[in-house]
Amino acid sequence: MTELLARSRWLAGRTLAAVLADPLLAADAAAALEPVTTKTASGKTVKAFIAKPAKKAPALLLIHEWWGLNDQIKAVAAELADLGYLALCVDLYDGKVTTDAGKAGALMEALDPKQATETVAAWIAWLKKQPDCSGKIGTVGWCMGGGWSLNASIAAPVDATVIYYGNVAKPAAELKKLKGPVQGHFATRDQWINKPMVDGFVAEMKKAGKSLEAHWYEADHAFANPTGQNFQKPEAQKAWKRTLDFLKAKLA
Repeated sequence: MTELLARSRWLAGRTLAAVLADPLLAADAAAALEPVTTKTASGKTVKAFIAKPAKKAPALLLIHEWWGLNDQIKAVAAELADLGYLALCVDLYDGKVTTDAGKAGALMEALDPKQATETVAAWIAWLKKQPDCSGKIGTVGWCMGGGWSLNASIAAPVDATVIYYGNVAKPAAELKKLKGPVQGHFATRDQWINKPMVDGFVAEMKKAGKSLEAHWYEADHAFANPTGQNFQKPEAQKAWKRTLDFLKAKLA
């Protein structure tokens, strides 16, 4: 406990972007998280890392980018715990992490959708049973994890969903399973999660009768990642503030 308190004080005053952009700071923040396990519906043991706030709080399920569950995502969880959330980082790659785009693409392509769906659903069920959880749960994901943030909320309905430039090509029939509102952050120059896809998502959400905030930024894909070449600090800060305001309003 003394070590964790010292670490928290050392990181205090540094912005989240500064921590995420510095591998040493991100690793130090990530070290504060506790590893946990649970079992999926098919009996597979899956691992995650959790950051706990000082008192009972809403829970957040964080889902990593195609790079895998790295220190960056864990550092975000640590930041959210400092802000009063019970933050859990799931691992969809069973411990595999890379910084190579080619390998990341291969890991994403190899991901079994059925197993991944079982994994996120199992963790949402696990969070609901935690004494530290207030009963309210949200999901947040980036890039590949943005799509899985939406998938998780469809598989195991929660109170709020945040998507950062993730695959949102879903029909209204699936979106009707959503319980809480959705907030999406999208980039005008994104060649993958592009305007036609997002416009279709907006239309299908409306058809499903679900609440959606869709925010656009003059940026490229992954603009909120301080370690990437597309990082745009002003836009990332704006998106993060909107995320925190949304979560506060929907999970209070």
